[in-house]
Amino acid sequence: MTTTEERLKILKMIQDGIITADEGAKLLKALATSSMKPHRAAVPTGGARWLRVRVTDMSSGKPKVNVNLPLKLVDAGISIAAQFVPEDMDLENMMTAVNEAIGGNMLGKIIDVVDGEDGEHIEVFIE
Repeated sequence: MTTTEERLKILKMIQDGIITADEGAKLLKALATSSMKPHRAAVPTGGARWLRVRVTDMSSGKPKVNVNLPLKLVDAGISIAAQFVPEDMDLENMMTAVNEAIGGNMLGKIIDVVDGEDGEHIEVFIE
């Protein structure tokens, strides 16, 4: 996906209400920054790959968060998401697991956490 296509995808996510304008601005800024960095060699996968994050309210069974992020935008998404992670959560180990899964071309569920205190079920997939 070219940088132009990625920008259009972010703008579409803002238009559809998937992300806020502030989050979109941060993604666009991170995308501009990451386009200056050397890219890793592309791994042929037969199609676009996505990081999917689902947070479900365990009491109602209804989704609280459902985010689909192209893997090419994961670094930007992680830097934005890190601002909202509770202090007691081991973000470093989670991010290591995500990066290893992406680098190892894993598919499927890579994180499955139940937060009993907040009544949330958190799942992270690579598809």
